[in-house]
Amino acid sequence: MIDNPHNGAPLVWLETYGCQMNIADSQLITGVLRRAGYDLAPRPEDADVVLLNTCAIREHAEERVLGRLGNLAQLKQARPGVKIGLLGCMAQHNRAALIAKAPWLDLVAGPDTYRRLPELLGHDGFDPAVDVRLNRAETYGDLAPAHADGVRAYVTAMRGCDKFCAFCVVPYVRGRERSVPPADILREVVELAAQGVKEIVLLGQTVNAYRCGATGFGALLRMVAAVNGIERIRFTSPHPADMTAEVIEAMAAEPKVQPHLHLPVQSGSERILAAMERGYTVGEYLELVARVRAAIPGVALSTDIIVGFHGEAESDFRATIDLIRGVGYDAAFTFKYSVRENTRAFRLGDSVSEADKTRRLEEVIALQESIARARNRALVGYEYPVLVEGPARRGGGQMTGKTPQFKTAFFPANDTVVPGATVAVRVASATSHSLLCTLI
Repeated sequence: MIDNPHNGAPLVWLETYGCQMNIADSQLITGVLRRAGYDLAPRPEDADVVLLNTCAIREHAEERVLGRLGNLAQLKQARPGVKIGLLGCMAQHNRAALIAKAPWLDLVAGPDTYRRLPELLGHDGFDPAVDVRLNRAETYGDLAPAHADGVRAYVTAMRGCDKFCAFCVVPYVRGRERSVPPADILREVVELAAQGVKEIVLLGQTVNAYRCGATGFGALLRMVAAVNGIERIRFTSPHPADMTAEVIEAMAAEPKVQPHLHLPVQSGSERILAAMERGYTVGEYLELVARVRAAIPGVALSTDIIVGFHGEAESDFRATIDLIRGVGYDAAFTFKYSVRENTRAFRLGDSVSEADKTRRLEEVIALQESIARARNRALVGYEYPVLVEGPARRGGGQMTGKTPQFKTAFFPANDTVVPGATVAVRVASATSHSLLCTLI
C-alpha cells in the first residue's frame, strides 16, 4: 500500500485476494474511499479500517481469508475501535457462516455494493453492516478507480457471468452479465494514457461476451486501439463459446492487440465437458484453436485445466493429457476440483479421491512444464519488442518486461532501459517460465 500522510483523515488498509477482477475492484474501492475522505494506511496496524477483498472461486482462497481473519481478531482485541470488513465474492457466497466464524466483523459487502462503502463504514451497532444485494444494472462505469502506478492497467469491461458452468460459483456471487458502456471505458483508457500507462488489459469473467447496444467485443478492441498513447491491448478471461470471427479479426488486424490468448478448456474429455456444462465440444475447441493460429501467426495460447471433476474416470483424464499434448500450450493454470456450495455440481458431491486428484494434477503440471520449456527454448535466437516493466526481482542488474506473447523476458539494465520504454531483445536462453535475453 502507499504510505500517505494522515492529515486527520481516517486510514484504510485494503488486502486483495484472488483474480485480476478483484485487483480491479480493489482499485475501484480505493477510488470510492478516497473520494469519501479516506487515506491509505502504510500498514494494517495503523489503519482505522481494515478491508479484505476476497475470492470464492476455490476452497483454498476461502481458507486463506479465514486464516487472515483469525489474525485480525488480535488486532481488533488490541484496538476495539478499528473496523474490519469483508468484501467481494466470499462475502456474497457465504456471509452467514462468515459472521458466525468471525463475529468481530463490522462489515460484509458484496461486489455490487461498493458505492455504499462509506455509508456502511459509518454504521455503528452491535450487528455488522451487511449489504450483499446483487444489482443487474451496476457496472461502476461512472466511477474512477485509483489505479496503481505502472505501465499496465486493468480496465473492467464487463461484470458478472451468464454461463453457469456446473463447477463455478461466479454467476451467484457476481451476478449476471452486464457490460460497461464504451464511452466509460474509453474515458478511463484516455485518462490512463495521459498518466503514462502503455498497456491496457480489458477484464471480465467472460470478457469476449461483451455487448453494449450494437457494440460487441471486437468493436470495443478496435475502439481502445484508437486511443493515442496506448501501445498494447490484452484481455482476460474469454470464453471459447464467445470467441467469434469478429474478435479473431480484431486481434489479427489491430497491431496493438497482442498475440496472446487465454483460452480456458478445463477438460479434454467430451463427457466431462458436457457434465461441466461448458457449452462446447472438444472438437469445437480444437477447431477454434486452429482458426486462431491460422489468423494470428505466432500467437501464444494459455489455458485453465481442472482435474478431478465429479465422475472423471482415468480415461477422461487421459483425454485431457492428450489434448494438452496436442494443443501445446505456452502456459496453463491448473487446479484440483473443489466442490463449491450453490453451484450446479454441488449436489453431485466429490467422486474422485484426493490422492487421485493430486496425482493427476502433478502429471498435468509436469507435462505442461516440459511443453512450455520446449516451446520457449525454440525461441532462442528470435528477436522481440519488450515493454519494460522495471527491475527484476532476481536483481543482478536485470530488468524485466513482457513480449507481445506475454512471455516474461529478463535483460540487462542500462540508461535507456526504463519502465514504459519498448526495447528490442534477442532470446539467448529459456526456461519453462521465462526468456533470458540480450539487448539489441
